[in-house]
Amino acid sequence: MSISQKHPFHLVDPSPWPSLGSLGALASTLGGVMYMHSFTGGGTLLSLGLTMILYTMFVWWRDVVREATYEGHHTKMVQIGLRYGMILFIVSEVMFFLAFFWAFFHSSLAPTVEIGAVWPPKGIEAIAPWEIPFLNTLILLSSGAAVTWAHHAILAGAKQQAIYGLLATIFLAVIFTGLQAMEYVEAPFTISDGIYGSTFFLATGFHGFHVIIGTVFLIICCIRQYMGHFTSKHHFGFEAAAWYWHFVDVVWLFLFVSIYWWGGN
Repeated sequence: MSISQKHPFHLVDPSPWPSLGSLGALASTLGGVMYMHSFTGGGTLLSLGLTMILYTMFVWWRDVVREATYEGHHTKMVQIGLRYGMILFIVSEVMFFLAFFWAFFHSSLAPTVEIGAVWPPKGIEAIAPWEIPFLNTLILLSSGAAVTWAHHAILAGAKQQAIYGLLATIFLAVIFTGLQAMEYVEAPFTISDGIYGSTFFLATGFHGFHVIIGTVFLIICCIRQYMGHFTSKHHFGFEAAAWYWHFVDVVWLFLFVSIYWWGGN
């Protein structure tokens, strides 16, 4: 914090990244529409837009890491604001998944005559919950325990233990994703098989996407831990990843109980 600064807040410097990210979003949206309607150059514009978005994400978060780790801008007050922001983001994600659960229970609690007045609908062979889904539940819960191990290691100043905990979490996350991909390949129904296929693949698919995002988040945290960015007093970047990962765990428990176990019987 500057000597002349009399408050603990961080007044950010002018940055080109919001403008670049906006242009990337515009290019990817227009490119996506053009590509789906077979316009020439739509795929190129879509690829350019996505590349701009990914580049913006990298350089913007790189600047945030620099501000936090090397420039000392993330004071206790700034960290409180970041925590509120992460909490609100997770709440918005809860609402996102709530829509899928709403659609699932709306259709399953009172199945209409069009689907045979039964759930699962006639002609649908549900996935057995006590095979890959139950194994994935154990794997994801174990990964939650591993990330908690890493958190306690950071608080205790045990750098190597924290790295081991993060590596274990990442390893389990990759196994979870691989098993879910195998489940999708062998599933006896598709996303186009009525309301059951739509709700199943949308809910579990978006959860799988969140697992991939969380895995990338944890990989970055593991690299930062190896580089010595985190201390027992200053490690919000890791805390945000751990909160996100626990959120992913909880959503999966609801998915397993409602869609695989209850909804598949």
